[in-house]
Amino acid sequence: MRLLLKIVGVLLLLGLVIAGAGLVYFLNRFPDVPPAQTVTLPTSPEVLARGKYLAEHVALCVDCHSERDWSKFAGPLKPGSYGKGGERFDAVNSGVPGTLFAPNITPAGIGHYSDGELVRTVTTGVAKDGRAMFPLMPYTNYGQLAEDDVQAMLAYVRTLSRIEHQAPARSLDFPMSMIVNIIPKAATPGMRPSPEDRVAYGKYLVTAAGCGDCHTQIDDRGQKLPGMDFAGGFQFAHPELGYRVRSANITPDADSGIGQWTEEQFINKFKGFEAPDDHVLTDAEQRQNTAMPWKQYAGMTREDLGAIYAYLRTLKPVLNRVDKFPDARPSN
Repeated sequence: MRLLLKIVGVLLLLGLVIAGAGLVYFLNRFPDVPPAQTVTLPTSPEVLARGKYLAEHVALCVDCHSERDWSKFAGPLKPGSYGKGGERFDAVNSGVPGTLFAPNITPAGIGHYSDGELVRTVTTGVAKDGRAMFPLMPYTNYGQLAEDDVQAMLAYVRTLSRIEHQAPARSLDFPMSMIVNIIPKAATPGMRPSPEDRVAYGKYLVTAAGCGDCHTQIDDRGQKLPGMDFAGGFQFAHPELGYRVRSANITPDADSGIGQWTEEQFINKFKGFEAPDDHVLTDAEQRQNTAMPWKQYAGMTREDLGAIYAYLRTLKPVLNRVDKFPDARPSN
């Protein structure tokens, strides 16, 4: 009996040693991306104008890394908060397996990053300290964009006013706390298509804007449902009141998507939110509030919105009727 116990003890110890060695190897092996390159971000007025357009109206860097005023429709950005970070993302309001907070991207938050380290972070998902980022920040998308567009966005972000603010640390649930380390990958920069090729250019803009991320339903493990790309149903919750909202079906399905929308209707839906609106929502209106940053996307040009429409029309139509505001009617 004693011999058997000794053997079992040795085997358990050996198993622990092997597991420990495996963990050490894993932590040292991943994330596995190339080191930051030597980069100098351009700062010409033309580049900064392009970067401002992309960061504020297409890729929406400034949207996620600022505070939003949820007392108003679509949560417009609070003046004076641009880039300060702090917005909370969790399982309830955005399907995240844990709790994340958008970091500060003003000079107070990223001033210690070199230009190359900043490029690597947003295109591969690995921070300056080697930490793997959760892909809520769509680095897998940004890693496909043209290098000059990425550099333009970051050059503009460098010009944001300094705001001293430290966002809380993230907390990812197990096993995502381990899985997150194997998600980052080397960037595969592409070419920006000519705007004359409306479908290709529209696809490029959709990638930059991450439309598919919010307009594709996920399962209880956070994985996109097969065959449901762009068919809507991703559920958000009002960050303050908890009311649920689900993303719309933007496939060209004639019954449940945008199949019957004209290009003009599609463009005007966005451009209708350009005008300032200080209306404070009532509770009934809050039940139909939305996480869709209409006011930021409204700043896109009509040509770019038209290209997005042209690309969306090429998608596979998916019949998926979405109850976008399930809490619109108060329960009795």
